[in-house]
Amino acid sequence: TTTVMVMERMRGIPISQTGALIVAGVDLPALSRAGVEIFFTQVFRDGFFHADMHPGNIFIATDPGHHGSYIALDFGIVGTLTDTDKNYLAQNFLAFFQRDYKRVATAHIEAGWAPPDTRADEFEAAVRAVCEPIFDRPLHEISFGRVLLRLFQTSRRFNVEIQPQLVMLQKTLLNIEGLGRQLDPNLDLWKTAKPFLERWMNEQVGRRAFHRGVQQEAPNWARMLPQLPRLVHQALAQPKPSDLAPLLADLARAQRQQGRWLAIIAALLAALLVGQYW
Repeated sequence: TTTVMVMERMRGIPISQTGALIVAGVDLPALSRAGVEIFFTQVFRDGFFHADMHPGNIFIATDPGHHGSYIALDFGIVGTLTDTDKNYLAQNFLAFFQRDYKRVATAHIEAGWAPPDTRADEFEAAVRAVCEPIFDRPLHEISFGRVLLRLFQTSRRFNVEIQPQLVMLQKTLLNIEGLGRQLDPNLDLWKTAKPFLERWMNEQVGRRAFHRGVQQEAPNWARMLPQLPRLVHQALAQPKPSDLAPLLADLARAQRQQGRWLAIIAALLAALLVGQYW
């Protein structure tokens, strides 16, 4: 109809029909890992993700050219993430799985999510109390979505305002995890997601970040370099602090002399006024 935008007709097997996928020769564990990789690519590379990834919106291609590939449908809901959002997610996921709860707390404060007067030690203790019991289970059973949910719930106690795009991401992450473990109950999300998180952090603070920073600043350097000789000459021509001392002494003497003259003039005026009055 005129109110629906249709791009292309897609054909495939709904991802919920695992029996049909097996008959079609689709590798379910590989499909499970691919779904997680696609999601984290959208989040940490693109900052733009499909935010309605329930089973009804995913088909699996069975044609020879795209056999076993994901087909995402219905982009009516999408989410966007800024670099700040991605940094928040990467730092918190990495710190959580390293059980570095102090880093979780300081990351919130440094990013401005928590008020600046937040007690980092209290925040750390609250995160530890909520999240530490999760590690009683095997790592491959831990849910990223539930970790994020627990983190949001704890953060709200410290007046942290969770951004809507992060809530949307958390909901999508639960959908992805549910689908992945439906296809492969032994899916280890941490093992699959860790390279994406580490790559993102390396791009922010590692050699890639330095290289990207040099590339971004190169136009400014090219504009400033021709001006350097003139700027250096101006700096050398400026009086040295030792040269300024006599000038400052002369200025102080002139101000004192001016003050004495003003005092004399004021006294004379006062005498004239008094004489006139009498």
